[in-house]
Amino acid sequence: MSKMAEKDKVILHGMWASPYAKRVELALNFKGIPYEYVEEDLRNKSELLLKYNPVHKKVPVLVHNGKAIAESMVILEYIDETWKHGPNLLPTDSYRRAQARFWSSFIQDQLMETTILVLKTDGEAQQKAVDQVYEKLNVLENGMKTYLAERDAKVESNLGIVEIVFCALFGCHKAHEEVLGMKFIVPEKFPVLFSWLMAIAEVEAVKKATPPHEKTVGILHLFRQSALKSSAPA
Repeated sequence: MSKMAEKDKVILHGMWASPYAKRVELALNFKGIPYEYVEEDLRNKSELLLKYNPVHKKVPVLVHNGKAIAESMVILEYIDETWKHGPNLLPTDSYRRAQARFWSSFIQDQLMETTILVLKTDGEAQQKAVDQVYEKLNVLENGMKTYLAERDAKVESNLGIVEIVFCALFGCHKAHEEVLGMKFIVPEKFPVLFSWLMAIAEVEAVKKATPPHEKTVGILHLFRQSALKSSAPA
C-alpha cells in the first residue's frame, strides 16, 4: 500500500448489532467513504480496541490516518468536517445545524435509554418505560413536523445526522415488534415519524447497512433474556 493510501486509510471498529456503531456505518456509506470494517467481540475485546478507546473501551472507534476517534456523535461530526465531498451530515446554515444537533441529542439522550429499558424489563417497569417511549415519540413527532417541513431536500439526498441517529435506533423496528409483541412507530399515532422512517429505509446506504431480520431478532432475544435474568431476584 502506498504512503498516500496508508495515510488516508479509514478503519471502523464496531459490532454489527450496536446502534452506536451503526450510526458511523451509515454515515460512511452515505458519504461514499471507503473503509475497512473490524467486527469486535464485546465479550472479548481486542487489544486494538482497548488501545484506541482506553477511556470507555467501547465501540465504535474510527481510525483515520492512524489516529483514533471514539464516541459515535463525535465521529459523525469528524466525518462531516473531514470529508467535504458528498452530502453534508449537518446543514451548512447555522440555525439548521443547531436544530439538527438538538434533535439528534434528543433521540440520543431521551429515546435511546428508554427504548433499551423496554427491552430490559417486564411487567410494571416495562409498561412505565413503554409509556415514556410513546411520550417522547410524541414530542419527536411534533418536532419533526416543523424540522422536516423546513428542509429543502428529500431524505434520499439528505440523510443527515438526525436521520442517522433515528434510523440506528428504529431501523430494526420490525425486530423490536417481533421480540416485544408491541409497536413503537405506529402510523396512526405517529404518521410523520412512520413516513420518515419508511423513506429512510429506502435509501441505498441504509439498505447496505441493514442486518438480516432474523439475526437481529435473535440477538434482541438474547439481550432481553440476559437482562431479565440478571435483574431477577436470587
